[in-house]
Amino acid sequence: MTDSLAPETLLPLLRGRFGRPYTYVEQCESTQRLLAADAPEGAVAVADEQSAGRGRLGHDWVAPPGSSVLASVALRPDVPTAVLPELSLVAGRACARALAEVVEVVPEVKWPNDVLVGGRKVAGILAEAREGRVVLGIGINVLQTADDLPQRAQYPATSLLIETSRRVPRPELLVSLLYHLEREYDSWVSGYR
Repeated sequence: MTDSLAPETLLPLLRGRFGRPYTYVEQCESTQRLLAADAPEGAVAVADEQSAGRGRLGHDWVAPPGSSVLASVALRPDVPTAVLPELSLVAGRACARALAEVVEVVPEVKWPNDVLVGGRKVAGILAEAREGRVVLGIGINVLQTADDLPQRAQYPATSLLIETSRRVPRPELLVSLLYHLEREYDSWVSGYR
């Protein structure tokens, strides 16, 4: 399987409604900025490289080209505004399920927005709410080496390559992530109806 996240590779693999429409670029500042204000629920933006990716509290999210899953998803949940911060955990659970399914690792969701493997951060979530919609950004370190990752004292960064010593196919991981995110999200929304 090719490692490309281009539409011709990814769209035939989708297992649900998330990912339609699908926007792919090789490089951008941040996938969070690729989704139009009127993007429908489930629209996805993906990039192979971000020049200004960010995490929670303004932290940078650095990833060499083609090394990560960098995706943003447009959501329009019909729920009380006060519960929107829960979406970080919804996405964290979906990411953990995708990692367990595709990579067969044992991930841990760390409140409020991290996914850890072996106590090290392999993925992060950024949820930004504005005008009745949420743009949910998810970054997963897939093919980075130790030299590619920032050094942190608490929850040092890792990648799936470091943890498993094998190249995890990014398309398979992204498809699984979108599938599990759709299921977790639908379940969460239905809890408020």
